[in-house]
Amino acid sequence: MILRTLPLILLLALSLPACAQGEPPAMKPYTESIQGTLVRIEMVPIPGGKLIVPDPDSPTKEREISIKPFYMAKFELLWDVFDIWAYRLDQTEEERIQGVDAVTRPSKPYGAPDRGFGHQGYPAISMSHFAADMFCRWLSRKTGKKYRLPSEHEWMYAAIAGAPPSRKPFEPSELKKIAWYWENSDDKTHLAGKKEPNKWGLYDMFGNAGEWCTDEEGVGILKGGSYLSDAEQLNIVYGQRFEKSWQSTDPQNPKSKWWYSDGPFCGFRIICEP
Repeated sequence: MILRTLPLILLLALSLPACAQGEPPAMKPYTESIQGTLVRIEMVPIPGGKLIVPDPDSPTKEREISIKPFYMAKFELLWDVFDIWAYRLDQTEEERIQGVDAVTRPSKPYGAPDRGFGHQGYPAISMSHFAADMFCRWLSRKTGKKYRLPSEHEWMYAAIAGAPPSRKPFEPSELKKIAWYWENSDDKTHLAGKKEPNKWGLYDMFGNAGEWCTDEEGVGILKGGSYLSDAEQLNIVYGQRFEKSWQSTDPQNPKSKWWYSDGPFCGFRIICEP
């Protein structure tokens, strides 16, 4: 009996998918949902690989960075999703009354954080790196997955989508196809996904809203430029760090750690660890 069944067992073993033989399953796009809401977040797989970046200790030299696979949101985070966290739209009436909340939420913003540019379908803006990070913690608790802001190198790697890294600006004809920036934005953000995506299916990686990332020191850095950026700033090397001028008209004392009264170009995009 054992001899008769042995060939069948071997056949079944050979027919098992690769993941059952020790290889990780292939990463596929997925759509994240938030319980109790109708919003969705489309996530696309980013394969692992290598990234060549300038060496901070020697500007004339370069170094190679290994990037592990991850998922990245197809679009910059939209107000449709951010509002749920910021205004506690996911909480029941009982939870609001009892003050039950596992993650701290933003204080009330000074003025309209969307600046009248547009809301539904538009990238959320005007928030600090701290606020973007806290949103990711909330989403992780809601979904049971590990959501976070991308590292600076992960963002750079995803932005070039397998192409050789370059400090050179895009050709004007190409840039207008993929980005909202100073020359074509009319001084405002635009609906997400109206420009062409990169080869990995990511929209608005350059221009529209700047995207908060975290550098090697754990400090926030805004990547990709924004609707206010010049064409020369739309490359993977350029980044902006917090400046006091981003809060110059905030009347609060101390000034908000959540919102930037004069930083309407600050947005973010999330990633998820497999």
